Amino acid sequence: MKGNAGHLSNIWVLNTGILLIAIVLVGKLGYVQIEKGDVYQDIALRQYTLPVDGAFDRGTIFFEEKTGRKISAATVIPDYTLSIDPSKITDANALADKLLSIVSFDKADFLVKASNPKDRDKEIAKHLTDQQVSALTDLQGNGETDIFLKKNKARFYPGGKTAAHILGFVGSNGTTITGQYGLERYYNETLTRSSNNSSSTFFADLFMKAGSTLVSDNSQEGDIVTTIEPTVQGMLERVLNDEVYKKYSAAGAMGIIMDPQNGEIYAMAATPAFDPNSFSKEKDPSVFMNPLVEGSYEMGSIMKPLTIAAGIDAGVITASTTYDDQGFRIFNGKTISNYDGKGRGIIPIQQVLNQSLNTGTMFTMERLGHKLFQSYFKAYGLDQETGIDLPNEAVGSLKNLDKPQDVGYATASFGQGITTTPIETIRALATLGNGGVLVTPHVVKETDYGLGLPLSFVPGGEKRVLKKETSQEISRMLTVVVDKALLEGTVKQEHYSIAAKTGTAQEVVNGKYSDTDFMHTFFGYFPSYDPKFIVLLIAKNPRGEEFGSHTLTAPFIEITKFLLNYYEIPPDR
Repeated sequence: MKGNAGHLSNIWVLNTGILLIAIVLVGKLGYVQIEKGDVYQDIALRQYTLPVDGAFDRGTIFFEEKTGRKISAATVIPDYTLSIDPSKITDANALADKLLSIVSFDKADFLVKASNPKDRDKEIAKHLTDQQVSALTDLQGNGETDIFLKKNKARFYPGGKTAAHILGFVGSNGTTITGQYGLERYYNETLTRSSNNSSSTFFADLFMKAGSTLVSDNSQEGDIVTTIEPTVQGMLERVLNDEVYKKYSAAGAMGIIMDPQNGEIYAMAATPAFDPNSFSKEKDPSVFMNPLVEGSYEMGSIMKPLTIAAGIDAGVITASTTYDDQGFRIFNGKTISNYDGKGRGIIPIQQVLNQSLNTGTMFTMERLGHKLFQSYFKAYGLDQETGIDLPNEAVGSLKNLDKPQDVGYATASFGQGITTTPIETIRALATLGNGGVLVTPHVVKETDYGLGLPLSFVPGGEKRVLKKETSQEISRMLTVVVDKALLEGTVKQEHYSIAAKTGTAQEVVNGKYSDTDFMHTFFGYFPSYDPKFIVLLIAKNPRGEEFGSHTLTAPFIEITKFLLNYYEIPPDR
């Protein structure tokens, strides 16, 4: 029995040893195929290519699908350059003809470069395609030793124009390659790769990177995972381009889709846009600016709910409070009218939102008084940076509220005479639906420093600006707007509550309000009492329609239906 037991023990040891060896071999195979696949591919190509000293490298920016799957939004790809060695060329004319069947270049210039036998390296063509590289390596393999390929890396944006204003691009600042706009600039230190030194040990790397996750600055190398959902981003861009920009011959169209509860931005787009892969072809560099973050505008009547909410929160009005609408008011000698100049007589505050009446917000402003009105609008953060993680954030201006004249407060109550950025605006409007809390808008979900040690976005700076009861009441009032007033109630959704408001603001041209140039705005959130999304749409100087309700309602409803279906949001009524 003891002999059998010893025999079984030996077999167990042998089997365990074989299993361990198999595990090591499988792990090594996986390491070679997955972790080092591109390294061994490089070895295969090395006999035909020369690496460029100090080759460019940079971290990756990812979109994230609703399933959690990451999609590359900005990455690096191999970038090949064709060079010749004039010292080895025996027949430059024949070589030029042979190469021209593969790559385009100026033959006369080629012959000049090939004429000096003392030169060893003259570049002929850059940014070669995979097919060109393959054909040229075949030539090299067939004995064409007077040509060679240099391998570098280039920044590449697989989506082209998709989310261009968010991503930005990489370019030269005169001395180095660096992020120029968007996330490429804001997170430049994180995305920049200082070197490709592979001599550090695994455990040294682990220790260094584990420590780096405890630090919240952007100085550590890593990859960026955004909150941008690529399908939603693509949908928003298509709607803005086709249903607003082109349809109404607008000077521009822009929009944001955000989670009002935590500030995560699912999509942010502006038209016209640009392709970061070929940004140098753009003649007007102003197209690179993100107008949703860097531009400040008079937003018009979408600001009215903020005034009404302030009045309700302060207890100076309710939805049923009545006032005498005479169609106009006079402040400091200036007459300010409703959009149609008509009065409605004795009406409740609900009709101020239903019919977008300037007189009603001015009435509410008077009930609040200058000091309280100003304190609410400042609490909404309308003249403060939101803290969004994109560069060059502008701030709005509430300077008219620093003056004692009533007229400045009167116009501010319905969104004129003050300017705000779209990102400030959507953050303020989100307080109406999320329980009254000012959140931090952001487009980066986490920074991945490798080795499974990501640093996630941690909300900060949130503050309450409205009571929860106020949020519920203004949401109810804005839902009535959609159900009964917006396009006469024709866009009411049977199974979903939607809270929304439109706006039309005169644009300032040559220092004066224009009678022909307008900015149309629209915001809405849904479901009304526990919103998963808030949407802000803007059309700059659209033609053919006078009011934002006519240009932006249909695009908003299209976006709303898509989001409810795509995210499978259950009906709330």
